[in-house]
Amino acid sequence: MTAHGPVAPIWTCAGCDAPWPCRTRRQELRAEYDQAPVSLALYLGACLVAASQDMGWAPAGLLHRRFLGWLP
Repeated sequence: MTAHGPVAPIWTCAGCDAPWPCRTRRQELRAEYDQAPVSLALYLGACLVAASQDMGWAPAGLLHRRFLGWLP
């Protein structure tokens, strides 16, 4: 379990208060999904959908970069 989980509906990090996924959580996710990059993309895509519903005011491009733009 990580201390860097998302705090909905504002999607900040519970561990460091940065926008989620924060730098630490991204590193953790890369390690957790090392052998399953498609599963990581699907998980983050689901988070993107939930965040876009919670934060309808946020630009779609910004949310896309935040949740999926850092993936290789």
